[in-house]
Amino acid sequence: MKNIAPNVFRQRLLIEGFYTINVNKDTIKKYFHGIVRELKTKMYGDPIIFSPAGEGKEENQGYDAFAPLIDSGISLYIWANSKFFSIILYTCKEFDGKTAVNFTKKFFKAKEVVYEGF
Repeated sequence: MKNIAPNVFRQRLLIEGFYTINVNKDTIKKYFHGIVRELKTKMYGDPIIFSPAGEGKEENQGYDAFAPLIDSGISLYIWANSKFFSIILYTCKEFDGKTAVNFTKKFFKAKEVVYEGF
């Protein structure tokens, strides 16, 4: 992708995988607090967590969540029926991508994750 704003630092990382733990709103809050601690950043507000509660397609049920960071934010998406997660870390502060991937894999007890920075 062409960098059209070279004077604006940003780091993005997409992490996806299949989880083996029980995921609910409390689990998501714990993930956000843990990943923020691991990446040495701070939230400036509480995480926002939504669940469609039966709206939409059955295969898409789960959670959509966002943690506001002083340095940008983390979006998390959970497909409950597939036990699949997709997470986007977006920051204006450099972070260690391997730390984020390793923490996420361990937290969700995922046997395999895929990831890509962009």
